[in-house]
Amino acid sequence: MNYKIKKIKLSKIIKFLNLKLNIKKDVSIKNISNLEIASKGDISFCFNSKYLNFLKKTKATACIISKNFLKFVPDNSIPIISENPQIDFIKISNLFYEKYALDKISKKIIKTKDIKKKFKNITFGNNFICEEGAKIGKNVNIGHNVIIKENSIIHDNVNIGSNVVISNSIICKNVNICDGSIIGKKGFGFKFFKGELLRIPHIGKVIISEGAEIGSNCNIDRGSVADTVIGKYTFLDNQIQIAQYVKIGDYCMLASQVGVSGSTIIGNHVSIGGQSGISGHLKIGNNVKIGGKTGVIKNIDDNKTVMGYPAMELREFIKKNIIK
Repeated sequence: MNYKIKKIKLSKIIKFLNLKLNIKKDVSIKNISNLEIASKGDISFCFNSKYLNFLKKTKATACIISKNFLKFVPDNSIPIISENPQIDFIKISNLFYEKYALDKISKKIIKTKDIKKKFKNITFGNNFICEEGAKIGKNVNIGHNVIIKENSIIHDNVNIGSNVVISNSIICKNVNICDGSIIGKKGFGFKFFKGELLRIPHIGKVIISEGAEIGSNCNIDRGSVADTVIGKYTFLDNQIQIAQYVKIGDYCMLASQVGVSGSTIIGNHVSIGGQSGISGHLKIGNNVKIGGKTGVIKNIDDNKTVMGYPAMELREFIKKNIIK
């Protein structure tokens, strides 16, 4: 979104991290990013072998890695060897975005009398607060006690219930958001390192795609360095938690009290039963069905039906739990 940052020399970053590295040519770093979406001028990191394929292809100008990943760094990227790449990347994130580690209220509020002048054909209830910088399309209906923060874009024909907070988000056309949901707040990101609390700035956003529906009292966190995405015509029931940088495909259905941990990717046409939990950094394929109260701790291939804890194929679950 619209964050104000300045470029930092790589030599300064290395000094900041107390690393002893000699670089042939000093370069300016303009931003932080993850491996997959990084571009020239970005700095990224890799601490997990799950992401080696992204490391091999990254366009990041510099990458913080452990020494055993050195051979996977492409020629276009300057390797920065660290004993703890994840911690060092968090420190750099705060170097760029320290003031964004916590959400703050803008003092620039659009006056109620000016809202209808600024935005076309919108209706809103009592105590609607809209910060300067927010964009709202046509035919948007907004309930009571709603807050739309500055880094948000609401497209046409969106319905927003009462007691909703939207920040750092793009809400595409024909989306329905029910009462009490919070969209785009910072994710659950922090680390304790040598007695110090390190907060992880969350500079990504939430994208809710066309025709999706978000039930009541749902929480959808924005990504740390990339976006959280809810696909087209995907429906979330009430009381669902979607963590940072989760990507959910099109035409999915998540029943009440489902929790999806960070950096998990869910395919298209996936159904997830109530009170199920999905661990982080997983990949759930297309056309997958997950039964209620299932605990998913491993990747699931396309077209599978699973249930139980740990998640197992339905036939195996029935044999273990029903057939005697």
